[in-house]
Amino acid sequence: MPGPESEAPSDDDRVQAEAAAPPAQAPDPDEPRPLGVARTATGHAEVDAQLERLGDVDHLATDGHIEVYEDVHAGLRDTLTALDARQGPPPPGPRPIPGGAPARPYDHRS
Repeated sequence: MPGPESEAPSDDDRVQAEAAAPPAQAPDPDEPRPLGVARTATGHAEVDAQLERLGDVDHLATDGHIEVYEDVHAGLRDTLTALDARQGPPPPGPRPIPGGAPARPYDHRS
């Protein structure tokens, strides 16, 4: 059978313990603080790497943010440019008209 020493602390004991604890320091307003912005993975490795790079601003002073933002912007722009680059054969052009002349979109006017 448990004795009195195994009982939960009373409210008075908790108040005394909290009073004895050192006060929490208020954050320095001039120190960098995390922005707390959640970054959701996109499933595209290059984009996700750039989004993770945005987390670096959490530990930088405000004047250091621009370098990170410019770096991420350039990385995302490069990723989009790579998506625009054609891979494989070029798309088919207009089909020739029987008789050898190339087809023109305006040849079918009524």
